[in-house]
Amino acid sequence: MLYLNKKDIEKIGNDWNAIADIIKRSVVTLGMKDFSQPVKPYLRYNDLTNRIIAMPAYIGGDIALSGIKWIASFPGNLDKGIPRAHSVTILNEASTGVPLCTLNTPLISGIRTAGVTALVIKEWLKHQDTTRPLNVGITGFGPIGQLHLEMVWSILGDRAGKVFLYDLRGIEERMIPTEMRDKVVVCESWEHAYVDSDIFMTCTVSKAPYIDKKPKKGSLQLNVSLRDYKPEIMPYIKLMIVDDWEEVCREETDIEVMHKKMGLKKEDTVSIVEMIDRDVFKDLSADEVAMFNPMGMAVFDIAIGRYYYQKALDTDSGVMLED
Repeated sequence: MLYLNKKDIEKIGNDWNAIADIIKRSVVTLGMKDFSQPVKPYLRYNDLTNRIIAMPAYIGGDIALSGIKWIASFPGNLDKGIPRAHSVTILNEASTGVPLCTLNTPLISGIRTAGVTALVIKEWLKHQDTTRPLNVGITGFGPIGQLHLEMVWSILGDRAGKVFLYDLRGIEERMIPTEMRDKVVVCESWEHAYVDSDIFMTCTVSKAPYIDKKPKKGSLQLNVSLRDYKPEIMPYIKLMIVDDWEEVCREETDIEVMHKKMGLKKEDTVSIVEMIDRDVFKDLSADEVAMFNPMGMAVFDIAIGRYYYQKALDTDSGVMLED
């Protein structure tokens, strides 16, 4: 069995267009019903703000792997000077169940998260004016926020306008890649990062929603951390996209709160499969707002894990463990 850690993944690097393509191929496979993905259980004990989540899945098509991600999220770790998230992903050969690879790093989970966001951005960009620069806002600049900055910079290229960053804990200049610094604005409030962003991403560990202002007309709201928007924002959203309704409408996410308080129903949303199959962004006017809400799907973790497993074999990365 191959063993990969954070350094191995960093050595291979992130080709964000290739990663977004892997996610898109996975979405197509979901549309063909060639997958299995139980609703993930949450393990909680003592401090109920902490959780460990089991995410098993099988995905077919040309990926054809099964596996599981076991991910712990302990927000209080940040006050102890250690990372919030820790995870291990195990890949199994689909036909035999033989373990092929263990990826011992939360980085792979972060890459999956940003990769799904990349796919949504790329689909949205197909219907945007190519001549105007697009401003980006990110609230929360921990590991997930930093990966999203790297990703969106790669995806937008010359189309990137200003990049507004905000984090409650502050943002040091060294955290921003040198080549981006002339376009980055470090903000003193989430409002500053939000109001003029054509693409806005939440990458926080917020326990309670706070975003209550009307989004910029025609913007794409990417609710990555799922607990940042107050339900009153719902009337401003023309297109509400989820990765999977049954997954995302629970655990007090913004979607569940909108469901309970504002009457949001499954049929009022579009799944990520429908997003691709129906090319839903083409129906939006220039002023209408779309929002994506991803709970996180294990099939995408398996697909991204396979991508890095194959890259590691091709580059002789990692350590081969004996049975």
